[in-house]
Amino acid sequence: MNDFWLSCGHHLLDRDDGGGLVVTDEFLKAYFARPELAPPPEACTVERTLHAALLADPRRPVTPDDIAAMADADARENWRLMIAFRNRLLQHKTLEGAYVALVREGLGGTPPIFLNQLVHVILHNVLDGCDDPLELRAAELFFRPQVVTLHEGSLLAADEETISGTSTTPVSPLVSMLGLPAASNIDVLGEHNVGSYFERSDQFDMALDLTAGRDGLAALARVLARWVRHVLAVEVVVEPLTEVRDANLSWYVGLDTEGTRIGDLLWNGETLDEATGGRIVGLFHLTFRDPAMVAPSVGDDPVFLILAMSSDRTLRLKPQNLVTGLPIQHLEAIS
Repeated sequence: MNDFWLSCGHHLLDRDDGGGLVVTDEFLKAYFARPELAPPPEACTVERTLHAALLADPRRPVTPDDIAAMADADARENWRLMIAFRNRLLQHKTLEGAYVALVREGLGGTPPIFLNQLVHVILHNVLDGCDDPLELRAAELFFRPQVVTLHEGSLLAADEETISGTSTTPVSPLVSMLGLPAASNIDVLGEHNVGSYFERSDQFDMALDLTAGRDGLAALARVLARWVRHVLAVEVVVEPLTEVRDANLSWYVGLDTEGTRIGDLLWNGETLDEATGGRIVGLFHLTFRDPAMVAPSVGDDPVFLILAMSSDRTLRLKPQNLVTGLPIQHLEAIS
């Protein structure tokens, strides 16, 4: 079986009987090994002592007074965010439960990078055993911003950090620990190189074709359905659409900020101008396998998912919108 995304740290986690990811000391230690938390040479004794203690016992209670005693203001802020995040993880039986709770209760001060890392490792659990590189590459949109460009009639998405050359430090300390190679040139994923995805999966150096009617959006649709099933325990079917005429947009979920804005415009009966319409990357139709799961206010009306890029052609998919935006009855009971 091919493995992928070693940098997410999935091998440091356990699974419970239901297939959810269970936090281990080793997983927490990887967070405390992050460069942002490693005390610099000039760090005070309090900071160095706390860091060493947490590397030895990552579940050790940390009080506000422990952090307030640190001399450096930036260090105090980093530790407040990290300990709050750790505590949220430890409040739940699984990482999936912690993620859903974070999304439902409000992200508060949770750094976006922490949320993306949770999505990264949960998606590995969702797709464990997947042998379709196209689905795996499509899943990268859930936790890695993309830059979208039109090239020879194809709409291509490439990893933002990789093409900008700004990824000078690993997303996770595990990248360095595992000795993963630096990213190479971007290559469009296709039949000629699909077999190399697994060995390159942590380099994020393969572009994805998201042209309407092609396999990229179909693969993304399958991942969206698997994500909903795993984190919400609801069976859905997601299908990509090439166009929608006279659609009854009674319920929609924007898969990103721009998708939500476009959905709001359409819901209010406005006509999209050419520039706004051109930002739509993908339009999907979602149906529930069990109609009883659908809120009565929606009934038999279809649910649309809208994926769009920003004016600077950046695509930032927000999988949390599926947790909060779908018309599911008794959503609060699902954990």
